[in-house]
Amino acid sequence: MAFEEVRRDWTRLGEHDPLWAVYVTPGTRGGRWDVEEFFATGRTEVARSLEHLASLGLGTRRTKALDFGAGVGRLSAALAEHFDHVVGVDVSPTMLDEARRLDRSEGKVEFVLNDAVDLSFVPDAEVDLVYSSLVLQHLPRELAYGYLREFLRVVRPDGAAVIQVVSRPNVSIKGLIARLAPFRLIAWGQTRLLRYPAPMRMTLMPPKAVRRALEGTGAVVVDAVRDDSYGSHWECVRYYLSRG
Repeated sequence: MAFEEVRRDWTRLGEHDPLWAVYVTPGTRGGRWDVEEFFATGRTEVARSLEHLASLGLGTRRTKALDFGAGVGRLSAALAEHFDHVVGVDVSPTMLDEARRLDRSEGKVEFVLNDAVDLSFVPDAEVDLVYSSLVLQHLPRELAYGYLREFLRVVRPDGAAVIQVVSRPNVSIKGLIARLAPFRLIAWGQTRLLRYPAPMRMTLMPPKAVRRALEGTGAVVVDAVRDDSYGSHWECVRYYLSRG
């Protein structure tokens, strides 16, 4: 039920305002994102993440990457500048339709619709890098934890995973609402008052929860860096993981 709810909501968001839903920024709602500027944000983010990964002695092999929650391909396109092949995975067919329309990778990105609560279509130890940003926080907690464990299953022993999550809300009205209000009330406010095409869940994943989800996967948290690039309402953390 939770998975189908996520698919339904993000299919609707992908149908009505895909770029804004992927990267919510003031002034971009209603199809007002400049496409080149939108994709430039992905190139900047991926370049910084890969540079930091290299400084940790990780991510030296650049054959295959998996972009989890690819949306319209903002990060898939950026990863394709560094990897031979990129698999962009998403649950929303409308998002992926737009991703294929905007794709300029000349075949380096393969967009895949995932219809399961796992990544069973990906063999064990198949990819050099799993990358996920602005995604896990929009999933129910147990679904997010399950995918997080899958990331470590599909990454090669000498590979890595770079995962961005929301750790906690900052001191703001929006953050306070996210901390105290049930999701159904937030969803009502988003769709009825703010006129979102569909609600956007915000699931908090503090460090203890992330480490608990990774138990038994062999994951090593090589670094955890606070990430303030996505606005002031949330405290985000970018995890750099390897397989022990």
